Formats: sequence, structure tokens, C-alpha cells
Amino acid sequence: MNDILKVSGLQRSFTQGGVTIEVLRGVDLSVRTGEIVALLGPSGSGKSTLLQAVGLLEGGFDGSIRIGGEEAAQLDNDGRTRLRRDALGFVYQFHHLLPDFNAIENVVLPQVIRDVDMGTARARAESLLGSLGLGHRLEHRPSQLSGGEQQRVAVARALANRPALVLADEPTGNLDERTADIVLAEFLRLVREEGSAALVATHNERLAEKMDRVVRLHEGVLEDGSGHL
Repeated sequence: MNDILKVSGLQRSFTQGGVTIEVLRGVDLSVRTGEIVALLGPSGSGKSTLLQAVGLLEGGFDGSIRIGGEEAAQLDNDGRTRLRRDALGFVYQFHHLLPDFNAIENVVLPQVIRDVDMGTARARAESLLGSLGLGHRLEHRPSQLSGGEQQRVAVARALANRPALVLADEPTGNLDERTADIVLAEFLRLVREEGSAALVATHNERLAEKMDRVVRLHEGVLEDGSGHL
């Protein structure tokens, strides 16, 4: 099975008050095509920073990030934007839905940005939302949806463009335990049905165990050298 993601020697540090803080210290990590990997670690361990790096959301990192075989460091800003748009999907702890758009519009928008025609985009959005039990909530805005429903819309949005890799940062961290279990189960089911891979940051051991593999990040270092246990 090929690696959709391969990170080698990733480093990130910040300077505060004249003191250098090493957030990531030579991280090596691989995620295979179609694999769902839990990135487990306590708050402050560097999970979000690692996801930001892999998501090509900010610079300042040393090391190699290869997504679908493409080396991000060799791309200019337009190339990184194209790779992020075409290969990645994102789910955050807070849904970040557009408040003035209803559920289906929030899922249609990323497809339109990718030049998918409106009819195809709407059909895709309806299919995803329907599979998440939201077929009756398509015209509701985020303020009219429960927390669990909002996060389901965020999951559908992340998968709208059929990304090869979904990056999820504490995707159920803002939900109560029962709702978190339901949303995570639906997220994992849909990711597998879509054939995507996923890297899911969490501090919850119980949720991590539901995924294909667990890697542990502690003080900016993965427990194992390759990212494979």
C-alpha cells in the first residue's frame, strides 16, 4: 500500500522572550492510502502544529512533507494552494461553518471553488449530508443545527472534493461524550466509504482506539521513529 503522506525530519520552533521553544523535533510519520491514523497526545504536545504543517497552512518548518508523492517544500504558494485544495480535507474542533450559508451551501462552496458545476456540486452535497442523517436539514443554517449536526456538516464539507487525506484536529472535542461517539463513528464510516485516508489528532485514548493505528506525540517527538507501530 502506498503512502499518501510521508513526513521526514519535521521541525518547528518558536522564540519567546529570548527563549527558543522546540515544538516539533524531527518528526517522521507515514500515512498509507486509505488508512485512518490517530495522532494521540496531551494538549501542548505539538499535535495541532503538526497538522498545520501537513495541511500546508503556514511556513516556518524544516524537513520534508510529501503528499501524494509531491514535495511541498518544492512548491510555490500557488502550488501549495493547489495541493491543499485538491488533496486535503479539514475538520476542526469547532466547525467553522459559514453562518449565513445553509448546510448544503456550506458543502457546495468548496466544490464550486474547485470549479465543479453547481448541479454536480449540489448532488454531491445532498448525497454526503444524506449519508450523515441530515437529508431533512439541508436548508438549515448553522445556528439552527445542534452541535453534533454542525460537526456532521463540517465532515461532509471536508469530504466534498474527495480528498486523498483528511486532517482532523480534535473533531469531537467540543461535543458531549455520547454525541462525540456518534459523530466519530459516522466520520470514520464515511472516510472509509470514500476511500480517503485520515490523520486525526486527539487526546482521547478511547476514541483513538477506534482507528486503524495510533501514533503518540510527546513534547514534539513521536514514540516510534517511522510513524508505524
